[in-house]
Amino acid sequence: MTYRLLAVHAHPDDESSKGSATMAYYRSRGVDVMVVSCTGGEGGEILNESLAAEAKAMADRDMPGLRRREMAAAQEVLGVRHRWLGYHDSGMAREDGTFPHNSFASIPLEVSAGVLVRVLREFRPHVVLTYDENGGYPHPDHIRCHQVSVEAFEAAADPKRYPDAGEPWAVSKLYYDHIFNYPRMKANYDKLLETAPEDPLAERLGEMLSWRQDQEDRSTTHIPCGDFFEVRDAALRAHASQVAPDSAFFFWSNDLQRSAWPYEDYELARSRVDAPEDPHDFFAGIEDTE
Repeated sequence: MTYRLLAVHAHPDDESSKGSATMAYYRSRGVDVMVVSCTGGEGGEILNESLAAEAKAMADRDMPGLRRREMAAAQEVLGVRHRWLGYHDSGMAREDGTFPHNSFASIPLEVSAGVLVRVLREFRPHVVLTYDENGGYPHPDHIRCHQVSVEAFEAAADPKRYPDAGEPWAVSKLYYDHIFNYPRMKANYDKLLETAPEDPLAERLGEMLSWRQDQEDRSTTHIPCGDFFEVRDAALRAHASQVAPDSAFFFWSNDLQRSAWPYEDYELARSRVDAPEDPHDFFAGIEDTE
């Protein structure tokens, strides 16, 4: 049996910052992996001042085109399939709470969910990854991505819903990303203090940790993907306009991370599987349904 994993993200680069080591780990085990980008990231700005002059010039005239190039490069690094859902980046809400016409957050939920239902019924994943109800962080497109993913998870299995979107398919499990959780950050911080207490980075990381100390840890599942942190970093660097060399993503060495917390973490949000959850494997208990 070939398992299939679908990761639904708001913008290109989100797939690399949230779960790319997990995807690389499962690819190494023969799992068929697809990434869906709900928007083209048109609202992005250059966050890397060291970006090559050619890329900066392209961003000025064609940011969506540049981000498509970067997504293609990240896709190649990860060895995954990729689909664009086709919506326009919403950006942040206007002062009156509205969004640009035809942007992702302004499209009726039943419309966007129907597009994702078609993808689910075509690809037929056993597991779907997405964000929690807070979107991971409260960007409107991230919150909409959560809403669309949950709606499509339910609707794809119902033959009465979206009858023109293909044969029904019941996804076995739905997981929410909780990679930036307090226990992971605390473990890395403690390991840094243990191994390099004079490192000037420690103070900065301690401050970041304090912002999350009251955050509830909802993680149920910890994927052992430490051997693929370098793949994660390469995928992140493929999004060169969005990820600077001194980004917080690269604060801790991968060796330190592997020693302190060699996992990426998720919450099992929905399951149609009548079996106990394995805290280290998305596919535990899923039987061949084809």
